[in-house]
Amino acid sequence: MTQIPLVAQMYTVRQAAAQDLRGALRRVAELGYAGVELAGTFGLTAAELAQTLNELNLKGISAHVPLADLRQNLAREIDYYLAVGIKFLICPWLPPEQRGNEADYRALGAELNRIGATCRASGLQLCYHHHDFELVRFNGKYALDILLEESNPANLQLEVDTYWLKFGGEDPAAYMRRWPGRVPLLHLKDMTATQPVTFAEVGTGVLDWPGIFAAANAVGVKWYLVEQDACPGDPFESLRISLDNLRRMLA
Repeated sequence: MTQIPLVAQMYTVRQAAAQDLRGALRRVAELGYAGVELAGTFGLTAAELAQTLNELNLKGISAHVPLADLRQNLAREIDYYLAVGIKFLICPWLPPEQRGNEADYRALGAELNRIGATCRASGLQLCYHHHDFELVRFNGKYALDILLEESNPANLQLEVDTYWLKFGGEDPAAYMRRWPGRVPLLHLKDMTATQPVTFAEVGTGVLDWPGIFAAANAVGVKWYLVEQDACPGDPFESLRISLDNLRRMLA
């Protein structure tokens, strides 16, 4: 099985990052992660952030950029993240008021295709990160599938989230296999066995990790990104537990 590098999504430690991004990145590096996915830059210039990542031997893989900024400030975002060394820009979330009907999702897919073409021309890849609401069906088809169908794979790729697929009633491994070559980034999140279900450290919950890893290799996932939206205690400890479990499972 191909060894896919393990990256930390900084949203997991967002409170610490907001207070001291450099310090939060240092703690992530000390845990042993190969890189990070950014969820905010908290006032650092591109040069400062690039220098920090370099000093910590952390690879900047991707960055979550709000849809409003992709629409209104795309050139600024491209310039900033190119200077940091990021390769993937991620549309992370769709505001509730923009989750409309099938026509709305088709229009969004076409819009993201245009944004993605601009990103690609600059050497960046645009991806869409889903939650569970994109698993609503229109004429038997997921809204998420509609977004992908309305865009060129070269312009829009998918960042699959294992928790949100499971939460939405879909099998993460089976869904990934429907989109070979379209999933370069995979959010690894587990789900508790107890009700009400919530987020869990990877390897401590109910997800089928052997099946997910096999599917990830089959469809061409390049990076595993560990994220936990809510943690029972110290988020850095949750990142450590997930990393230790993943190293054991992937050995």
